[in-house]
Amino acid sequence: MTELLSALGLVLAIEGALYAAFPGAMRRALASLGTQPDQALRAGGLLALASGVVLVWLVRG
Repeated sequence: MTELLSALGLVLAIEGALYAAFPGAMRRALASLGTQPDQALRAGGLLALASGVVLVWLVRG
């Protein structure tokens, strides 16, 4: 559970740093998500999921 909370904290820190460093770019990126088809968002989500699993597997395994 400690590792899960640590990972969540790291994700929040990285995302917060992006918003702090590039607020305009993040606003534009989020606005463009509304125009993307569901299939493209799903594919991107699955790619991010697979990449995260592989990264954790490589680091931990």
